[in-house]
Amino acid sequence: MRIPLSWLAEYADLPAGTTPEALHAALVRVGFEEETVHGGELSGPVVVGEVLELTPEPQKNGKTIRWCSVRVAPDGQRAADGGEAVRGIVCGADNFHPGDKVVVTLPGAVLPGPFPIAARKTYGHVSDGMIASARELGLSEETAPLSGGGILRLTEIGLDPEVGTDAIALLGLDDAAVEINVTPDRGYALSIRGIAREYGASTGAAFRDPALEVAAPSTDDGAVRVAVEDATPIRGRQGCTVFVTRVVRGIDPTASTPRWMANRLRLAGVRSISLPVDVTNYVMLEIGQPLHGYDLARLQGGLGVRRAKPGEPLTTLDGQQRVLDAEDLVITDDRGAIGLAGVMGGATTEISDETVDVVIEAANFDPVSIGRTARRHRLPSEASRRFERGVDPAVARAAAQRAVDLLVELAGGTADPGQTWYDVAQAPAPVLLPALAVLRRTGAEIAEPETVAALRAIGCTVAPGEEGLLVLPPSWRRDLLEPVDVVEEVVRIVGYDRIPSVLPVAPPGRGLTRPQRLRRSIGTVLAATGGTEVQSYPLVSADQQAVYSPGPSMRVANPLDASAPLLRRSVLPGLLDAVRRNRARGLTDLALYEIGLVFLPAEGVGYGTAELPPIGARPAPELLERLLGDLPPQPVHVGAVLTGDRVAKQPGTAAEPVDWRDAIDVAARIAAAVGTTVRLRQATPPGYHPGRAAEVLVGEVVVGVAGELLPGSVEDVPGRVAAVELDVDALVAAAPTAPDVAPISAMPAATQDVSLVVAEAVPAGDVRDAVVAGAGALLESIALVDDYRGPRLPEGTKSLTFALRFRSPDRTLTAAEATAAKEAGVAVAAERTGAHLRE
Repeated sequence: MRIPLSWLAEYADLPAGTTPEALHAALVRVGFEEETVHGGELSGPVVVGEVLELTPEPQKNGKTIRWCSVRVAPDGQRAADGGEAVRGIVCGADNFHPGDKVVVTLPGAVLPGPFPIAARKTYGHVSDGMIASARELGLSEETAPLSGGGILRLTEIGLDPEVGTDAIALLGLDDAAVEINVTPDRGYALSIRGIAREYGASTGAAFRDPALEVAAPSTDDGAVRVAVEDATPIRGRQGCTVFVTRVVRGIDPTASTPRWMANRLRLAGVRSISLPVDVTNYVMLEIGQPLHGYDLARLQGGLGVRRAKPGEPLTTLDGQQRVLDAEDLVITDDRGAIGLAGVMGGATTEISDETVDVVIEAANFDPVSIGRTARRHRLPSEASRRFERGVDPAVARAAAQRAVDLLVELAGGTADPGQTWYDVAQAPAPVLLPALAVLRRTGAEIAEPETVAALRAIGCTVAPGEEGLLVLPPSWRRDLLEPVDVVEEVVRIVGYDRIPSVLPVAPPGRGLTRPQRLRRSIGTVLAATGGTEVQSYPLVSADQQAVYSPGPSMRVANPLDASAPLLRRSVLPGLLDAVRRNRARGLTDLALYEIGLVFLPAEGVGYGTAELPPIGARPAPELLERLLGDLPPQPVHVGAVLTGDRVAKQPGTAAEPVDWRDAIDVAARIAAAVGTTVRLRQATPPGYHPGRAAEVLVGEVVVGVAGELLPGSVEDVPGRVAAVELDVDALVAAAPTAPDVAPISAMPAATQDVSLVVAEAVPAGDVRDAVVAGAGALLESIALVDDYRGPRLPEGTKSLTFALRFRSPDRTLTAAEATAAKEAGVAVAAERTGAHLRE
């Protein structure tokens, strides 16, 4: 928001000599963000001059300059810089003639840039000043048209001042505007009215409300027929709550915008278009109420407000034909849609140079609806910017009257006495501020009279009560809904420096929960062993979902990217996207991991059907409970993806690419981080390579998968890709709550090997489990040391060799005892898997 100082001074008492920097400082004190300063860069002497004569002088470089004689002061008087009244000035432009009134910058002046002016010798002459163009003065082309891109001729913009007149004041260049950033919850500050009130609250300066300085009619006589239809309010909010129309007839279509108004619009960052349009923009900036003007002759019937019909066409003022959505709020006449309500008007009723009768509309629309429409059609506007932040519904009649008064005064129109006034806006609800609320929330000791004064400064009505202060927010502060909102306003006005800097005392507790500690342990172990943590987007496409975790999915109603509307069931798609981005930047040896939520809705169960809470207020506890109960299971998963080489190529050492064994190793590390061990069971999970992947189990609980990904699922990542994904919640639940530490035995171990022949299709893990089950408690450890397939074995079989270690906690085992335990294991393996000893 840009605030011209002269405009602000009409409604707030600015001290004489107030600088833009001082205004910025005052507004920063009440929570606004300082941006920059516009204007105020020009300093004099800059005067009106009259060209007496000029002589063209061609130069060797092909350019022709003009040696000009210019009068810069009346006869018999000295110029503003103390020099002669007639000056010799060199000028390169050719769009002016003797007798023209021009703007002359005398030595000592400084133009925007900064560009200081001094008498200097050029082209064989001493140029004692400069004849300026509009661009050099900092004027826009709309404010001061450029004749052929050259010198500003004052007669072209309707001015014929005396020679020697101060041109800075004449052209309104003595004003400046400060720019601030307005946060989304403070839409009232997108107006001179709102900023003047905030300046008064910051400095104590007197504030005059421009909305109270106009006398609007208080009745509805149906000057323009209006029908507001919103039979099915969206999200429980009515699209239009206020609609006011006024009519001004017989305006002069040739009337131009006065310079004072054009200058203020320019400083506020708004382009001057025509007087009727400029008046609506001026009132919007002044009072904060967006207005729209219609050519009465181009309207058919009355006005209406309704939701658009799906696919309904509309050509907006920018010349674009748009296809409307059923949520769009539109303004209509008897033909159909003639404007996007609160966003942009339509071309069919546009005010033109032939317009003589104007309908002024001032309305109040639902912020959510306007915000969504502006984004849906990629059509931001000054009106939508205000409506989506919330416009004061009580100011519509005053704004319409202000526009009417300006059109009557500046365009010579005649106002119809009546108005159309539709108003169903609800007053803000009062808020009870408990007696010690400010102290408890902020630690600042602010007396009740000071609290009351601060709230009244922002427009609240305050009444004392038994339990505290009853605060009625003003119509323009509908963001004040709860006591905490009121506390924030009190502290903002009295000053954030009143909040003491005190280190808070940590509440008593036991620290992190066990799942939290174990999740952190997983991340620490993965990072310590070379992994890099990433965070990917939880939204994926249907194709990505189908590769690694097919099944029912949650679809987001308004995804940021329409191609990725599903909440992920696996963390692998995001990790693989990160791999692709890193490989595209030359990083080939990668070990990336992520710990995050996945979303696993059950088949046939509906989710996302609970009532959505209104925005701007904390939902009631029972509504929160229903919302939480409407969510699908969201377990925490840890995933890791490894690509490239495990061991880089070195002199004398070949590179070792990653494979399924690395994924198994990562799964074992993760299990060790939570104090447990895992076992593997051969499987072919979706997206994994058959024969190079396995399910990961803790006991009999499957907690995830590990192995190599199917090359076809990662075609754009060359080489092997190892991946592991585990359900952290299931892993933590299956892990022992206390470490199971076995004592170190002093008894010697007895080691034996056994080679078993089984069918190739039998997983080695099944054979191992059978041997363990049969060998009994004396078996301390078992490891697969060889997997042989080849000659001297029957076709379709393989030989698995296991290294067995037996130990008794209280005696030395004999060879016979160890052999008996081994044979018992072989017997069970033969029974379960058909294995037999290799001869």
